[in-house]
Amino acid sequence: MGKVICTGLGPGDPELMSVRSDRLIRGARHVAYFRKAGRKGQARQIVEGMLREDVTEHAMEYPVTTEIAVSDPEYNRILSAFYADWADRLEALAAEADVVVLCEGDPFFYGSFMHLHSRLQTRVEVEIVPGITGMSGCWTATHLPITWGDDVMTVAMATLPEAELARRLKDTDAAVVMKIGRNLGKLKRALETAGRLDDAWLVERGTMPAQSVQKLCDFNGEAPYFAICLLHGKGRRP
Repeated sequence: MGKVICTGLGPGDPELMSVRSDRLIRGARHVAYFRKAGRKGQARQIVEGMLREDVTEHAMEYPVTTEIAVSDPEYNRILSAFYADWADRLEALAAEADVVVLCEGDPFFYGSFMHLHSRLQTRVEVEIVPGITGMSGCWTATHLPITWGDDVMTVAMATLPEAELARRLKDTDAAVVMKIGRNLGKLKRALETAGRLDDAWLVERGTMPAQSVQKLCDFNGEAPYFAICLLHGKGRRP
C-alpha cells in the first residue's frame, strides 16, 4: 500500500528544490504531472534528468485552459470531471506503490494539486512537501526586499475586475500580481489608476534560464504565463 506524495518543485531552478523533494523524485517509480495538451509541461521540464530509468510517467493533460471563460459553467464542469478522474487514477496507483505528483512552487499556494487533494481525502494517504513559491524567486531576482517593517503585502490575480484590482493595489504597501498573460493591459491600467505604475516590476520566468527582470512601464510585449508583477514595500526601516 503506497501513498500520493505531492512535491513542491520551487520557482523553477532545480537547485532551489528541497532536499526532500529531490530525494523523493529520484526514487519514484510513478511520477505524475500536469501539462497542457501537446506541451511537455513546466513541472516535467524542471525534473529533466532526475527520474530513474524505469519510471512510469503519468501526464495529466488539462482538457481546457483558456478556450472557455472561467465564468462559464461548462469550464467548471469539464475541469471537475478531469480532477475526479485523476483522483481515481492516483488512488488506484497508490494501492500498489507511492506515486509522486510534481507541482511548481508550493502545492498549497494556488497549486493545481489542491483540487486533487480535496478529492483524495479519506481515500488514500496524502503527503505534501512544501516548496519555495514562484513569487519568492521573482522578488529575489529584483535584488530588492519585497517588504520592510510593518508593510502589508497583498497577493492578487490579474484576472480580477479592473476596479477591484486598482483598489487593492492602492490600499496595500507591497503587492504580488499573478496570472497576468492576456490581462496585462488591464493590469497596467489598474496600476496607473492606483498611482503605482512607475513602481511596478515585471519578472518573467523567475530563476529560470530565460529570466527577465524589468520595470513594467518599460515593457510593451506580451506577458508569458510565467510572469509576476511586483510592488515593493517601503515601510519602517531602522
